Amino acid sequence: MALKFSAIPSISQRSVPHTQQGLSLVEVLIVVGIVGILMAISVPNVLSQLPKYRLNGAARQLMGELMAARMKAVSQNKKVRIFFPDNHQYKICDDANGDNRVDDCEGDARIKDIQANYHDVTIDANRNPMFDPTGIAAVFGSICLTNKSGEKKVVIAITGRVKIKDTCA
Repeated sequence: MALKFSAIPSISQRSVPHTQQGLSLVEVLIVVGIVGILMAISVPNVLSQLPKYRLNGAARQLMGELMAARMKAVSQNKKVRIFFPDNHQYKICDDANGDNRVDDCEGDARIKDIQANYHDVTIDANRNPMFDPTGIAAVFGSICLTNKSGEKKVVIAITGRVKIKDTCA
């Protein structure tokens, strides 16, 4: 008994449905128009938030630098002090000569400018904080950061803990 296989129809005999292969110019223009409208609505909102983000970033940067200064005091067993010479710079200095005082930038001093990354933020420090070799703040206080969006306060407690508060009051 012989098996018969049905013949496979040739390509010319098959009915191939016509499928769409892309977008028309009208569809592309509609999508571009909708995206343009959404951008026009959202860009001003994002731009108005930038000063707030810069202020938060500056406060986090300063808090990180103060915590690093505290760690340096503990790890190197010497006093470390942060000086604020003007409203946008700070200097991190240590007691290099071992006289138990941190003079204005003896030893390995690092000068930082907060406005290098956050151009509209200013610093107002009431004291120059200092950490002793145990990590306790020998000189503690607060530093106020301001710009047009508001203010942030970086607080150094006597225990050496550094934290950020929303207002300078």
